[in-house]
Amino acid sequence: MESPSAPAHRRCVPWQGLLLAASLLTFWSLPSTAQLTIESVPPNAAEGKEVLLRVDNLPGFLGGYVWFKGQSVDSNHQIASYVIDAQEIHPGPAYSQRETIYPNGSLLLKKATLKDTGYYTLLAIKGNFQGEIVTGQLHIYHDPTLPSPGLLDGAIVGIVIGILAGVALIAALVCFLYIRKTRGANDLHGLQEHPPPPATTGQGPTGTSAFLL
Repeated sequence: MESPSAPAHRRCVPWQGLLLAASLLTFWSLPSTAQLTIESVPPNAAEGKEVLLRVDNLPGFLGGYVWFKGQSVDSNHQIASYVIDAQEIHPGPAYSQRETIYPNGSLLLKKATLKDTGYYTLLAIKGNFQGEIVTGQLHIYHDPTLPSPGLLDGAIVGIVIGILAGVALIAALVCFLYIRKTRGANDLHGLQEHPPPPATTGQGPTGTSAFLL
C-alpha cells in the first residue's frame, strides 16, 4: 500500500525539472551574450576614399553615442556625439566635418587620409545613464595613383610662381612699349617745333652759284 504522500512527491518532479532546465539555460546563455564590437569596412581603406566603422551587437534602450579619436574617453579628443531621440549630432574638438554618425552608432569617415589611421573609441550611453565602451582600429593606406601631399603642394607653389612671373613679364613689356611710344612722340614733337635750318647759297669767284655747307 502506497503512502498518501507519494503521489504528491511525484507531482513535484516535473516542476523541479523545469526549474533545473531554466537555470541551465540561463547559465549557458551568459557566455554566448554578444559583445559590442567595431568593424572597419573595408578593413584597409584607400587614401581619399570612404570608410565605415560599423558597430555590431548594440545593447538595447540606448540614449546616444559618443565617438573619440584614440583608445580612451577623452573630451579633448571627442569627435562628435549623437542623440538618438532628437537625431542630432554635436561636434567635438576632433571633428573635421568629414564624419557622420548614423542612428545605429556607426561612424562614416569621408576622404580618409593617412593621419586618420589609428584607434577609435565608442561610448554607447544607455537610458539609465550607464555606458558601454568599445575600441576599434582603422587602417588607411596610400593610393599610388594619387599624388602625395608634398608633391601636390609643390605643384601648387610652382603654378603660383609661374603665374606671378608671367604677370610680371607682361607688365614689364607693357611698360617698355609705353615708354618707347612716349619717347617717340616727344622726339617728333621736338622736330616739329625746331625744324633744321635751310641750306644757304653764295657766289663763287667766277660768278657761279655754289652751295655752302
